[in-house]
Amino acid sequence: MDYEWLYERLDPYYCHTNGRPGTDPVVLIKMVLVQHLFGIPSLRQTYREIEVNVAYRWFLGYSLLDKIPHFATVSYAFCQRFPEELTTEIFEHILNKALNHHMVDPSMIFIDGTHIKASANKKKSQKIKVEKTAKVYAEQLRAEVNAEREKLGKKPIEDDDGNNGGSPGGGMTEKTMSTTDPDCGMFVKGEHERQFAYEAHTACERHGFILGVEVTAGNVHDSVAWDALYDAATNKYAVQFVTMDAGYKTPWIVKKTLDDGKIPILPYTRYKGKKEQYKPWNYTYDPAADTYTCPCGVVLRQTTTDREGKRTYRSTPAHCRDCPYKSKCGANERGQKGFRSHIWQEYLDIVEQLRKTDRAKEIYAQRKETIERVFADAKEKHAMRYTHHRGLAAVTRWVRLKYVAMNLKKLANWSWNNSFFSGIYVFLSPYYVKIPSFA
Repeated sequence: MDYEWLYERLDPYYCHTNGRPGTDPVVLIKMVLVQHLFGIPSLRQTYREIEVNVAYRWFLGYSLLDKIPHFATVSYAFCQRFPEELTTEIFEHILNKALNHHMVDPSMIFIDGTHIKASANKKKSQKIKVEKTAKVYAEQLRAEVNAEREKLGKKPIEDDDGNNGGSPGGGMTEKTMSTTDPDCGMFVKGEHERQFAYEAHTACERHGFILGVEVTAGNVHDSVAWDALYDAATNKYAVQFVTMDAGYKTPWIVKKTLDDGKIPILPYTRYKGKKEQYKPWNYTYDPAADTYTCPCGVVLRQTTTDREGKRTYRSTPAHCRDCPYKSKCGANERGQKGFRSHIWQEYLDIVEQLRKTDRAKEIYAQRKETIERVFADAKEKHAMRYTHHRGLAAVTRWVRLKYVAMNLKKLANWSWNNSFFSGIYVFLSPYYVKIPSFA
């Protein structure tokens, strides 16, 4: 890693004509790198390790008798003195080095999220009412829904402010907020323990180099944070395949990926309806007439489209009233059958066909070797299971620096394996000859 550019970058944040000389900013950055490279949980412990470790002192440029900068100085520098975007610039610097050495293949990216336990007691919380965050695609969806409703003779759907085409509102919802760290969120998933957490939404390529990260509260769904992460990766790299798990299998994500000319790779999702009733694939769709035909041959015509983009198709009660399969069909008391389909259903159908190809199966199988391996290494080797930091900004810096260390470690290992000295070591190792490390 080159450090010279950091002096020029951080020079405006130091005063050279007043006060005592400041601590070398590169030393402070190196101390944080030591912490994350070796998975040391806190800066306080990192400070103690550096005091007694000769290798760490050599890396910082300090002799055995020199005094190591206090951990509070490091913490203050990153929280108060250094610019907020510094960790992002360091992350990009390492990633660009890997790109320049042709180690990164961004044509195939993997996106997923992992939870990080927050430094907050789950018993110290309160219930609050908050406004729902409007979805990124809400305005586009409303425009398409209102266009369909106009054709059907229905009134246009308005947002919460009473506007037909204004910015979409989300309404109110109840949320459990930590009184210790208000930025984290209550993580609830299946049999997992309820706890306050953050979530690191991460994108990596097929060799395991991390391309980007978006940190949110633990109660934010994967699909909500997906847009920012996806846009950052696809705007910078020539991406062809986007591999995600079932949490990202939503109409908007599939539509946006396909419209951008990318190929989404998503898994099979189990049908969640009633087992004894007809399944959606038992109905035949006629795109020309925009109708569905049930297994008994009855035609269902579109009656309305709701604000969520769900089209409702209904049959004529006279056709279904005396049907012997009415219980399997799920018809109501009047004998009318209803069937729902999303306005962007054709995109989901395309993804379902892509999923069955051999190429898609081969790519999806690589998740365990790429994004899942990134999360496993981050938690097992780099102490990312829980965080001592509080606040979204601090946790974001902390996560990004961990990913800097992981990319730096991979870059160093690959550079060594491809170097001339690696060949010498392999040739001489049977004779137990030790060679010095090369900086």
